[in-house]
Amino acid sequence: MSPGGPSRRTLLQAGAGAAALTGLGWGAGSLYAGGRQDTRGAAGPARPVRIGYLPITDASPLLVAHANGYYDDAAVPVADPVLFRSWASLSEAFVAGKVDAIHMLMPMALYMRYGLRADVRITAWNHINGSALTVRPDVQRLEDLSGESVAIPAWWSVHNVIVQRMLRGAGLTPVMREAPSRRRRTVALLPMAPSDMLPALNNGVIGGYVVADPFNAAAEAKDVGTIHRFLGDVWHDHACCVTLLRGELIRNRPAHAQGFMDALVRAQAWARQNRPETAALLSADYLPQPRPVIQQALTYHAAEHQGALHHPAWHGERLDFRPYPYPSFTEELVRAMQETVVDAPAGFLDGLDPAAAHRELVDDTLVTRSIEKAGGLGVFGLTGTTRTEEIAP
Repeated sequence: MSPGGPSRRTLLQAGAGAAALTGLGWGAGSLYAGGRQDTRGAAGPARPVRIGYLPITDASPLLVAHANGYYDDAAVPVADPVLFRSWASLSEAFVAGKVDAIHMLMPMALYMRYGLRADVRITAWNHINGSALTVRPDVQRLEDLSGESVAIPAWWSVHNVIVQRMLRGAGLTPVMREAPSRRRRTVALLPMAPSDMLPALNNGVIGGYVVADPFNAAAEAKDVGTIHRFLGDVWHDHACCVTLLRGELIRNRPAHAQGFMDALVRAQAWARQNRPETAALLSADYLPQPRPVIQQALTYHAAEHQGALHHPAWHGERLDFRPYPYPSFTEELVRAMQETVVDAPAGFLDGLDPAAAHRELVDDTLVTRSIEKAGGLGVFGLTGTTRTEEIAP
């Protein structure tokens, strides 16, 4: 990575890699014209920090901090957040330097760092849980997905990692690039933009999808599908999206990087205590879904979804905001990715040491300071900086 920004080769790899990871292509247009990187406003301490996000509740902390003026309070100039429609377009924009801060699927963040050699750092967990496997109303058991297709948001997503474990636990085999077979008990996995999943389920193209909210809540609100299982009930308090900052922002504008993280952590603390108000903020200016659907996604009640919870004490139905990035999760995720079947570049995982991956990709310096300013780990329901991963497909 050159000091002045990504090379043309890296940009091309980012676009091709994102397309391979998601199966979606490059999104709404190329990020540079005529083979030249767009460097308008690329440097300078006064340039606003540019935020990119997908229209899902995973983006809540980034958006709440903007809506509540927390970036202003931290003296960080921030441009209005930019909505992207696919993980492919968001990841390409980030690697190309079009945005500085994003929420991103953690497995894809690993691909950016080790597959693309991009100058990125995970600086916090953006949220935990907040995803589910939603199926057609006629699908009663996981085994009923035999011979069906299931949509995933990206090959390198925690959704794909977890749903493959679930399918194998039910005696089903996930496959790619082939028609699913009930006789052979196979399930075809299809990368799909989150916004396309509900229509595909409604039209019978797929038997289910695994994705972040509010698309699961929306399926139930429209009587198109039912939540079969919350992913937080499979992997206890797993990180789905993490906060990614560009390395140049951390190095060249450390005060802005710290202020940005202070605002983000403050937003997480506020959002977890003000869920209806968070839904109102998101529906007013940032997300296209109606407020009742977003509020449902933020306030699921376990009693209403008992069938989707095998471990009710885990509260896997609850999207929550706990910013500290645990090393044990990174390490277990790397091991899980090494066992996951994907139709995407996977050579970067060969020989990748899980502990080294955490040390090299995750920088908890900023978020540790921000958590202290917010009142400590207890504000987020945490008791320490180590934990044991619990996974029960």
